[in-house]
Amino acid sequence: MAGRQRVIDEDQKLELLQRMEAGETVTKLADEVGISRQRLYEWRDQLRLRGDLMSRRRGRPARAAGGVDGDLQLQSAVDPPAPQEKALTKARRRIRELEQKVGQQQLHLDFFREALRHFEEDQRRSSAPGETGSSKSSKR
Repeated sequence: MAGRQRVIDEDQKLELLQRMEAGETVTKLADEVGISRQRLYEWRDQLRLRGDLMSRRRGRPARAAGGVDGDLQLQSAVDPPAPQEKALTKARRRIRELEQKVGQQQLHLDFFREALRHFEEDQRRSSAPGETGSSKSSKR
């Protein structure tokens, strides 16, 4: 997304996340508000992990006037993601993989159920009274 990011307050964020959890399409919500889908997922994860929706500032953190304290603030801003965040990302990736796999299996299952239904209907029709089966006597 090019241009300036739109500022969204906490209430709007919560409303978007509730609509997202209710099943609305993430792309539609993101387009409606003018943000990226990734931003919505970040807000959801922040809410689940920390219970707040405060956005982290991107880029270099502001430099403090103090020497040692400023170095500590800078170091803490550059720390790698917390283990919880890594675990959440890994879990989310695994869930996506499993959802895809389940979706593929559901397609196969639906196909074979439909094929079985057609086969059973054909069997009932051929064995119904008045119908001719495929026996040798009917082929003469």
